[in-house]
Amino acid sequence: MTLKNLQLSLQFGNIQNAARHRTALPRHSVARWIRHALESDAEITVRIVDSDEAQALNRDYRKKDHATNVLTFDYTRAPMVTADLVLCAPVIAKEAKDHKKTLRDHYAHLLVHGTLHAQGYDHETSAADADAMEAREIDILAGLGVKNPYL
Repeated sequence: MTLKNLQLSLQFGNIQNAARHRTALPRHSVARWIRHALESDAEITVRIVDSDEAQALNRDYRKKDHATNVLTFDYTRAPMVTADLVLCAPVIAKEAKDHKKTLRDHYAHLLVHGTLHAQGYDHETSAADADAMEAREIDILAGLGVKNPYL
C-alpha cells in the first residue's frame, strides 16, 4: 500500500488535562493514522478542543446542541482532500473510559473515522453506507494494530 502525502496541522485548544491528550496524540502517530485512511493526498488540520468549543461548532454547523466526539469539515475531495477534523477531548476521554479502550486507540479510531468522512464516507445516509464505512474503519485500524472499535 502506498501512503498518500499529508500536510498536517495539529492544534490543541485550551483543554483540561492537556498533557494527557498531547501524550496520546504525538504528531507522528496522528499523521500515520490519517495517512492510512487517505485515498488521495491531503491537507488536514486536526484541532483538539474542550466541550464548549465542540458544542458551539456542533450547534452552529449541524444544529445539534451538544458536544460530540469528532466533527469533520470537508472543503475539497479532489484532486486533494482539504479538511478540518475537530475532536472534543473530554468526550473522547469519557468514551474511552466507558468502553475500556485506551485514549490513544480511541483517538486513532476517531481520526480514521473523521478522515473517511472528509473523503465522502457517510454512516448516516443508509445502513449499507454505515456498514461499508464501519468495515473500512475496522480494516484500516487492524493494519495499524488497533482492535475493532465496535466490539
